[in-house]
Amino acid sequence: MRFQDRITIKPDVRSGKPCIAGTRITVYDVLEYLAGGMTEQEIIKDFPNLTIDDIRACLAFAAARERRLAAPPAA
Repeated sequence: MRFQDRITIKPDVRSGKPCIAGTRITVYDVLEYLAGGMTEQEIIKDFPNLTIDDIRACLAFAAARERRLAAPPAA
């Protein structure tokens, strides 16, 4: 699974924040729920249109962004 297939960035949706495709739920929202202690199952119960793969795509997106930020600058 590629997170790029599930995460979209559209200027007219949530001010261009990365969202789960077809929703207005941001990657940040999902990460906050997980950081707050919610399980994947609890998130899906609250947002039944989400899937486990959507939640994992948010984690993969965040990991990829962190890798980009942590990479040494190009010479």
